[in-house]
Amino acid sequence: MLLLQNARIASENSPVLLESDVLFVEGKIQDIGSGLAVPKGARVIDARGRVLMPGMFDAHVHFRAPGFENKETITTGSEAAINGGVTGVVMMPNTRPAIDSAAVVATVLENAKHRSRIPVYTSGCVTKNRDGKELAEIEGMHRLGVTMLTDDGDTTNDPAVLLRAMQYATEFGMFFASHCEVPELAGPRALNEGVMSYRLGIKGSPACAEEIIIDRDIRLARAAGAHVHIQHVSSKEGMETIRWWKSRGDVKVTAEVAPHHLLFTDEHIGDYDTNYKMNPPLRTQADCDALLEGLKEGVFDLIATDHAPHTPFEKAQDFVSAPNGITGLETALVSLYHFFVRPEKFGWDLVVKRYSAEPRRLMGLPIPTIEVGQPAECILFDTEAETTFTQDFMKSKSQNTPFIDQTLKGRVDLVILGSEILLER
Repeated sequence: MLLLQNARIASENSPVLLESDVLFVEGKIQDIGSGLAVPKGARVIDARGRVLMPGMFDAHVHFRAPGFENKETITTGSEAAINGGVTGVVMMPNTRPAIDSAAVVATVLENAKHRSRIPVYTSGCVTKNRDGKELAEIEGMHRLGVTMLTDDGDTTNDPAVLLRAMQYATEFGMFFASHCEVPELAGPRALNEGVMSYRLGIKGSPACAEEIIIDRDIRLARAAGAHVHIQHVSSKEGMETIRWWKSRGDVKVTAEVAPHHLLFTDEHIGDYDTNYKMNPPLRTQADCDALLEGLKEGVFDLIATDHAPHTPFEKAQDFVSAPNGITGLETALVSLYHFFVRPEKFGWDLVVKRYSAEPRRLMGLPIPTIEVGQPAECILFDTEAETTFTQDFMKSKSQNTPFIDQTLKGRVDLVILGSEILLER
C-alpha cells in the first residue's frame, strides 16, 4: 500500500496539473483526492512539486536480440527503459536472425517474458530476412500477436512487394511501419546533404531521399486500403507531405518523430562526432522548427526514440564507417522536459499524449491513466532535480548518446508497474 501526497497529476486531456493525493493498493489506484487519510500500514511519499503521469511507451526501439547482444540485450534495454520512465516498448526486427517468422517471434517473446520487468512487444519483418524480395511469414507472426510489420533499418525497396504485403496483411488487421529512404540517393547514409556535408567532405543524404518514399508508401497504403505508419520523420517537407495526406482523409496514416530530430541539427556534428550520426540524419534548424510545429499540431501522432545502441568500438570508427544510431530511452523524457516543457514550448499534456497514450493506441493496447480503479502504471517526475547522464547512471549496455556526461533539469524519481516499484531514487 502506497500513498503519494500532494502530487501534480498530468493527463493527455488537460494542460492543467491537478494537485492531489493518490492511494495505491494491490497494484491499482484505489483513491484520489486532497488530504486523504493515511491507511494503517501504508507507506507515505511526499510528492509535493513532482509530476505524476502514466508510464511512457516507446514504439520504436532496437534491443539487438537475437544476434547483436554485444550492443544491447532485452534485459539491459528494458532496464534502460525503466531508468527513463518507459514502461513498455516495441522492438524492431533488424536482428540476426531477423524477426521474420513465428519461430523467431516466439523465441523473442519468451525471452522477454523472463528477462524484462516491463512489457516488451516485437514487430515483424515485411520480407524474409528484410531482403525486400519474398514476403515474411506474416500469418504465423500475426497468430503470436504481432501487429506491426516493418523492414526498419531499410526501406522495402520493391513497391510491388510492399503493395502485395499490404493487401495481404491488412486482412489480419496488421499495419506497416515505414523506414523511408531511396538507397540510391542516400549515399553512405552519413549525414544531411548541405553546408556541413560539404564542409566535412562527406557525400550527404538529401532530404528528398526520405520524402520520396514517405509519399510512395502512403500512396501504396491508399491503394491497398492499409494503415501505414511513417517512422522517424526528419525533414520539413516530409512533415508537410504527411500533413497533406492526412488532410485528404482517404488513407490511414500515422507518423512519429524522434527527440533527436527535434533537438539537434547537422551543425552539432562538429568535428566528426559520431554520437550525432543517425539515419535519417540530423538536418537543419528549419527542419527542427517545422518538426516541432508538426508535433504540436498533431501531424505526428507519437514520439519514439529509435533507441539504437552501438558499442564504443563501433562508434570510435571514422564518421562514414561508424554505424548510425544513438540511444534514447534513458534521455528522452528528461530532454523533452528540459528543452520543451520547462521553457513552455509545449506542456505535459502533449508529452503524455504523444509518448504514452498514442503509442499504445497505435499498438491496440490499454491506455494507463491516473484514475480511480485503474491499474498502477505511472511515474513520478521531479521538475526541480537534475539528471547527469554518466556511464554509471546509464543502464543500457551502450552509451552512444550526445547527452553523455551532460546534466539536464528533471529526473525520473519513481516508476510503478502494478504492485511493484520498478525504480526509486
